[in-house]
Amino acid sequence: MDELSARQVIIRDPFWTARLEVNSRHAIFHQWEQLEASGCIDNFRIAAGEKDGFREGWFFADSDAYKWLDAASRIHATQLNPALATLMDGLVALLDRAQAPDGYLFTYNQIHFPSTRWVNLMIEHELYCHGHLIEAGVSHYQATNETSMLEIARKAADRVVADFTGKGPAYTPGHEEIEIALLRLYQVTGHVPYLEMARQFLEQRGRKPQPLFAISLIRQFSSVAARHSFVRKQRQEYLALHPDYSPNKLPPGNVAKAAPNSYLRWLFSELDGKYLQQHTSIRRQTAPVGHSVRFGYLQTAIAMLHRLERNETLLPVMEKAWERMVTRRMYVTGGIGSVPGLEGFGNDFELDPEYAYAETCAALASLFWNWEMALITGAAKYSDLFEWQLYNAAAVGMGLSGKNYLYNNPLTCKGGVTRKAWYTVPCCPSNLSRTWASLGKYIYSSDKDAIWIHQYIGSKARLQTGLQVDIETESGLPWNRKIRIKIEPSMPAEFTIHLRIPSWASKGEETSTIKVNDEPPAPLGRHLPFIPHPSEPTAQGYDPRQSDFLSIQRLWLPGDVLELEFDMPITLRRTHQKVKRHNGKVTVTRGPLVYCLESTDNPGVDVFSVRLEASSLMPEPAPNLLGGVTILRGQTVDGQPLTFIPYLVWANRGESQMTVWVNN
Repeated sequence: MDELSARQVIIRDPFWTARLEVNSRHAIFHQWEQLEASGCIDNFRIAAGEKDGFREGWFFADSDAYKWLDAASRIHATQLNPALATLMDGLVALLDRAQAPDGYLFTYNQIHFPSTRWVNLMIEHELYCHGHLIEAGVSHYQATNETSMLEIARKAADRVVADFTGKGPAYTPGHEEIEIALLRLYQVTGHVPYLEMARQFLEQRGRKPQPLFAISLIRQFSSVAARHSFVRKQRQEYLALHPDYSPNKLPPGNVAKAAPNSYLRWLFSELDGKYLQQHTSIRRQTAPVGHSVRFGYLQTAIAMLHRLERNETLLPVMEKAWERMVTRRMYVTGGIGSVPGLEGFGNDFELDPEYAYAETCAALASLFWNWEMALITGAAKYSDLFEWQLYNAAAVGMGLSGKNYLYNNPLTCKGGVTRKAWYTVPCCPSNLSRTWASLGKYIYSSDKDAIWIHQYIGSKARLQTGLQVDIETESGLPWNRKIRIKIEPSMPAEFTIHLRIPSWASKGEETSTIKVNDEPPAPLGRHLPFIPHPSEPTAQGYDPRQSDFLSIQRLWLPGDVLELEFDMPITLRRTHQKVKRHNGKVTVTRGPLVYCLESTDNPGVDVFSVRLEASSLMPEPAPNLLGGVTILRGQTVDGQPLTFIPYLVWANRGESQMTVWVNN
């Protein structure tokens, strides 16, 4: 199955067009301003010897600049903007000047420890940063056809290959990302050593004997602490000599309520390797563990490697890990990561909504993985989960203005969680921006005799199925049920179109329908294959495995039109009985959206104690609320009015209380 690039798809969609414009006109420039204000860009000027100052930010702060360039490049690919192009050109030139002649670029070492490289690989994220540098190079080249940034990326990749080829398990990165980058670079260049390096990093994961791994990690923690102390002393000396130096102070992170044993759980998870997915080899990692972003990036890289090499020993392991995540370790929003201290996975059915970390980047990592799995298998469940996480776990991360963000995403908030313009660790904003900019690539795919429609997003694209086929989709999602798809093959031809029937759509005889040209609408239920009920219910009530593709094989003529109407019932979702403290509680969903009660819309109501009268719920368009949404009106069992809003837009009106789970 072949994927398109984002520039091959034009999105014109009532929901997404406005959000993509916010991303390209406001968010990306706001992010640049924050990178400048925080000192991130100055770090490269200092490393290049062009500016006096003190390096600011975490040791992995370089990655934030690279992800911005990656996002800007992807935006530029579909929406040319001279002002953005100027910023990109300036950053590329600066990176070229800051990069060492042999390709190394890591400002933390170049400024503070100029004779040191590749130390503390489990913790200090050198390879992670080089990975995002390489990804930025690939995206810039794909957007501009210029090789300036690609050459910087190749020099960095060649440095990695030269320094790590043949090295053992001790030389494995702690935060996965370099693997994705090397595989993307291989896809663009065809240079086999990049593929081999990515494979080596993946295959040697978890190969170091556990006691030796723990000892090595403890030594790295000690080294990191000593290096941090040295940098702190350097800072004190610099400030004494430069009393007028006043770096921008970033706000503290959002409140993330954590259990009392959270620190100990993190420590044990680190030492046994699970936090870093280093506890066992990749062919034995059948359960999602540890840091949820790292887990998602690891699975994405494994899937990419499988797609390139078709190593059949990898797919069954990923399928088991996905199944475990969906059935036992994922929130109803699709968010992953239930232990704030770990920023990662807890035990099976450990899904406390108030403790939910559900980092925005973790949702994005899961999107990347699900897309790869969809391309590999053609199974609708992966595209279905992609849609669910896209609208709920991911979209919630960016505010309506594009200038404020959520890092962690609880499902119950009693205060302390607000959107912020920037973070000390600002990994999520530009990660969101690069994903939004690439949204078009996730809508369609094709092979020599078939087209798959994964997402119902208003768009136009040109695909190849053995002949040229133009396709145009008009979509009312996520607010209304109507989809219209126009098919324009270059000549009459027989091929198959696979239409994803969402898990949330009613499959009843008369509720969801399909119409081809002027034929009478036919109930979808009569055309779908029987989907057996999965043997294991999910922990949180949403089940992407209930999705399927409806395949229509026929002689397609220019101008043929498909019309779909999906029933969008208001659904009450309940947790598995093993999920604690959820008895009598429900989550309200409609279509692909999870809804919540926010105190802003429900004055005088304790959103945590009210009891919903489910039969009272009715959808109501609210075009002037939160950028235009459909809300759900309802009432409590004692007659108090309730207003539910989509979870993805909560926290856009200042600090509030919120809950996804409601008494019923």
